[in-house]
Amino acid sequence: MIIRSSDYAISAVREDQYPKDNLPEIALAGRSNVGKSSLINSLLNRKNLARTSAQPGKTQTLNFYIINDEFYLVDVPGYGYARVSQKQRQAFGEMIQDYLETRANLKGIIILVDSRREPTKDDVAMYNYAQYLNLPILLVCTKIDKVKRSQVNKVMAGLKKKINLNYDNVTVLTFSSVTKLHVKELGNWIEKQLK
Repeated sequence: MIIRSSDYAISAVREDQYPKDNLPEIALAGRSNVGKSSLINSLLNRKNLARTSAQPGKTQTLNFYIINDEFYLVDVPGYGYARVSQKQRQAFGEMIQDYLETRANLKGIIILVDSRREPTKDDVAMYNYAQYLNLPILLVCTKIDKVKRSQVNKVMAGLKKKINLNYDNVTVLTFSSVTKLHVKELGNWIEKQLK
C-alpha cells in the first residue's frame, strides 16, 4: 500500500459524530500502552500523527484518521487500564461495542498484543468478540524488537496456547515500530480488506 496522504479527521464518542462519507474503515484495538499510536505512525510514515504517550489510557475517543482520501483507520480506546474507573471503563466498552456492531463500512480489525507478555483476558475477549462479529482479523504482536530472537518462537507458541488462531479470517504478524518489521505486510493486509 502506498500512502499518499494521511490526516487526523475526527474524534467521536457516538454514532452521530462518525464520518458520514461511507468510506471503508479498519479498526485498531488493543490494551493501553500496546503501541497502537506507534503502529499508526509507522504505517503512515509520520512522526506524530497519532500521539504517543508514556501514560497509558490517553485515547478516550474513537479517533478517525483518513488515508489517501480512500479509507479510515479508527483507533479505539485501549482496554485493560487499571487507573480508569469502573464506570469509565464500562462507558469505553459500550462506545467500542456500539461502533464495532453498528458500523456497516467496517472492513476488518487489527488487534494488537504485546509480544513481551502473554495475551491477557481482555486480549482474548477482544479476539473472540471480533470472531463473533465475523470480522477479518489481523493479530499483531507489537514490540517484537524487545524480544530476543531465540524467544520469538516461544512468544508465538504462547499466543497459540491462549488464542485459537485456526480460522480462515485470521492473519498473524510480528511487528516493530522501531525496526519497521512487517510494516509493508501490515499495509498489504489493509489493502486486501478494502477490495
